[in-house]
Amino acid sequence: MTSPEPTFVAHPVTDLFQEVGQSRDRQLRYGEQFVITERRDGFARGHSPDTGHAGWLLEAAVMPEYARPDPTHRVRARQTHAYAEPDFKSPERAALAHLSKVAVSGQEGRFSQTELGWIPTAHLSDEPANDPVTVAEVYLGVPYLWGGNSIWGVDCSGLVHAALLACGQACPSDSGPQEAGLGRTLPTGTPPERGDLLFWKGHVAWVVDGRTLLHANVYHMAVAYEPLEEAIARIAAQGDGPVTAHKRLGGLG
Repeated sequence: MTSPEPTFVAHPVTDLFQEVGQSRDRQLRYGEQFVITERRDGFARGHSPDTGHAGWLLEAAVMPEYARPDPTHRVRARQTHAYAEPDFKSPERAALAHLSKVAVSGQEGRFSQTELGWIPTAHLSDEPANDPVTVAEVYLGVPYLWGGNSIWGVDCSGLVHAALLACGQACPSDSGPQEAGLGRTLPTGTPPERGDLLFWKGHVAWVVDGRTLLHANVYHMAVAYEPLEEAIARIAAQGDGPVTAHKRLGGLG
């Protein structure tokens, strides 16, 4: 064990493992904090105050917190580039995923200056979003990826986590704790509304409207819309059981 070491993720996306040598558990994005409490054989264990995720990651994926200015903005677009100059024709220096954190130090024209270069100002925000479903729709078509947390791949609970993180709400990493800890449980038969969550054993989906779900799922191998009743019937037919909870969130934005 070491004294807590504040660092930040310096790669566009990096995998997080519960134990070294196991499969990916979660991911962290560029700029997110990671407090190291142990180092071993090129890996570091710790937690992210930004996301609540904990585990091991590659030491090479993080840099000391003092090596950058304090972040001021998150990427609000699905993805963006940092350019060498405030000009879309200049060479790009980095590709960043939705929710990456950067420090804006100035503006010129339609670009904001950051520690990585110039990013289109329209792709950044210093305010939380107010509709998690609108945020989740940014991921429409993104490939399904077990343990994924970014626009390069996301799973069902990762989609819920990203949408609520963008709205400034704390959220557990996985669907089981999400079901236990988010919102209030509604009685069976309650008409679903936009922003509700439906849970199954090992799965979660956003309600877009009274007839439509949005979820990252293996059936489509992507984030996709699906008719609500058809999804319920399909999931039951494939042996994954009925809806286990209908939850309604509150206090967002």
